[in-house]
Amino acid sequence: MAREQPPTDRLTPSAVATARAVVCGLLILSLLPGVAVAGPGAADVAASDEGASSSAAILEIYPDPARDGDAGEYVLLGLPEPGNWSISDGESTVRLRNRTGRVLVTDDPEQIRNGTGTGPEGTRPRIVGEGLELSNSGEAVVLRRDGAVVHRVRYGETEEGKRYRPATDKWRPVGLDPRDPVTIGPTNATAFLLPDSPGIPLETLRSAHQRLLVAGYTFTSKRVANALIDASERGVDIRLLVESGPVDGISAQQARLLDQLVAAGVDVRVVGVGASRFNYHHPKYAVADDRALVLTENWKPSGIGGRSSRGWGVRTENGSTADALAALFREDAAAPDSRTWSSFRDGRRFEPIPSANGSYPAEFSPERVHARNATLLTAPGNAESALVRAIDDAEFRVDVLQPTLGRQDNALVRATLRAAQRGVEVRVLLSGAWYSAEENAALVSWLNDWADRNNAPLTARIAEPGDRYEKIHAKGLLVDDDLAVVGSLNWNENSATRNREVALALHGPEPVAFYRESFAADWEGGSGGGGTWLFAAGAAASVGVAGLVAKRSLSFATVEKWEK
Repeated sequence: MAREQPPTDRLTPSAVATARAVVCGLLILSLLPGVAVAGPGAADVAASDEGASSSAAILEIYPDPARDGDAGEYVLLGLPEPGNWSISDGESTVRLRNRTGRVLVTDDPEQIRNGTGTGPEGTRPRIVGEGLELSNSGEAVVLRRDGAVVHRVRYGETEEGKRYRPATDKWRPVGLDPRDPVTIGPTNATAFLLPDSPGIPLETLRSAHQRLLVAGYTFTSKRVANALIDASERGVDIRLLVESGPVDGISAQQARLLDQLVAAGVDVRVVGVGASRFNYHHPKYAVADDRALVLTENWKPSGIGGRSSRGWGVRTENGSTADALAALFREDAAAPDSRTWSSFRDGRRFEPIPSANGSYPAEFSPERVHARNATLLTAPGNAESALVRAIDDAEFRVDVLQPTLGRQDNALVRATLRAAQRGVEVRVLLSGAWYSAEENAALVSWLNDWADRNNAPLTARIAEPGDRYEKIHAKGLLVDDDLAVVGSLNWNENSATRNREVALALHGPEPVAFYRESFAADWEGGSGGGGTWLFAAGAAASVGVAGLVAKRSLSFATVEKWEK
């Protein structure tokens, strides 16, 4: 599965220069006759879906498993009652006399029974050990009853490890079923900021007595590693889940720490091996007994260590949030693209990457807050749509804190502009980090010009942290005086639709008041933008070429202009 990067990771100046040169070259090529630059999904062929009904249907087609000979390919059917059913691809036919319910037709039933193949969410289907030879270049699959066509589905060219669902006209990796938001209910929590309160995450991990689940993108904090080793020695059940291929690669420091954790008895796994469900496993959360941490920052010195980034964090005290995150953790750790660290690291080399070592004052103390309701949001699946609805419901104020933004047609950006058009006061504060400074300055200029042209109450600024922190890395949203959202979701399509992300929505005036006070302080240190912003995803495009150097797949379909 092609995997793209979050646009917030550090790049060298030479990588940025190389990125711009490559992007410009691709744009020039795209203007030449007969030359096209493909984007995500360019290989997907529009599929037709004829005759589907709620009574009988082809639910799912899996033509291209990531196995030799496509072993384990299947067609999943929904049959409401016994009958003279059959399924055909035009070359062969499987007869299903008197079958009913969810029926999975496969050439390799053991793959399904052993859990290495799967159908949609819900109860396991009845398995018929006789399959069709499904084409990887696309074909029609037809469900019949008594010889009459009940449902015909034509799918296009496949992608390895993905299954096609006619009801949504989407290809999805096996093992990925978008989750619904989880309503937690009333919640007591501790709201905190980074780099101001690096002790909160550590204290939370050290408090565990029974279970300790840590999920992240990268992991290079020696202090956190020591806390996990100490907990393991106390008999705590500890599990760690990280991304297998971050943009800059797994550093030598991370490899060394993961080796130490495994030696101490910690179950360490990486996500994103083989036919990956996500572009990146990008959440930052932890479960310590009945406590839960949701963060915007990575498990490294620049993040939770308080050595660089402005971040937001929240710790909940009720067991419901912890249980919901534990269920998510178990799902991702048991997925087909998860591997143990020990098996993954064999034969791999890891290079050192410099660590942040800044020192910043603690201006904001943690606060106990009460939320009348909390909702756990995840991506892919529900986080973006939930935030869009919240912004669309805003009555008087929206504050956005992001490292950068995605394309102009990003759903969250569009919702923010709509809010301003109907009179909601909007403030957008972006990072001034060197690797996104030029793009963000031009974006801020565009947003402010748009607001002037439309007489809309929207203002955008670049954060100027001074000596309070190095850069904005938080991903926060405040709506009116009633909603604060904290988590890993960047405002771009990749993060919302292709990454695993986690965010916690806190409803109530107390969480909003805490984060808005820090937002106001960061806002007062901000500045307006300037320059020409050629690429709405300029930072992402720059980081993307670094991904090419790291032999990561990249698409330039997100390179677009923000035009007046």
